[in-house]
Amino acid sequence: MPRPLGELEGAAMTRIWEWNRPATVREVLEDLQKERPIAYTTVMTVLDNLRQKGSVHREAEGRAYRYKAVSTRAAYAAALMNEAWSTSDNPAVALVAFFGMMSPEQRQALRDAIRVAQADDQAEAKGK
Repeated sequence: MPRPLGELEGAAMTRIWEWNRPATVREVLEDLQKERPIAYTTVMTVLDNLRQKGSVHREAEGRAYRYKAVSTRAAYAAALMNEAWSTSDNPAVALVAFFGMMSPEQRQALRDAIRVAQADDQAEAKGK
C-alpha cells in the first residue's frame, strides 16, 4: 500500500525518478536549492522518511548514502490510483467520477492502455 508523498518528499522523489540512478543527499540538496533555500539536514530527513515509507532503498557509499527509487513514478501513480479505487464503497461510481475529471488527452491515453491490456490478455489466453 503506497503512502502519499508530502511536498518535499515529492520534490525529492521527482529528482530520483528523473535521474533514474542512485543519488546522494548532497545531489538532491543542490538540485532543490535551485528552487528554494533548504538545509542539508532537511533533505537528509526527507530521504530517510522516504526510506522508512519504502519509497527508496539506500546503499552506503563511504560516509554517505545513495538513495534509489523502489519503483517507477508510473508504478507509484498506478498503486495510488488502485488504492483509492479499491477503497471506494462503489468502485464503478468512483471510476465514472474519475473519468469525468480527465482531460481528452488523458481519456485517450486510458483507451490506449485498455487496448494494450486487452491485447496482453488475449496473448496470455492463447499461450495457455
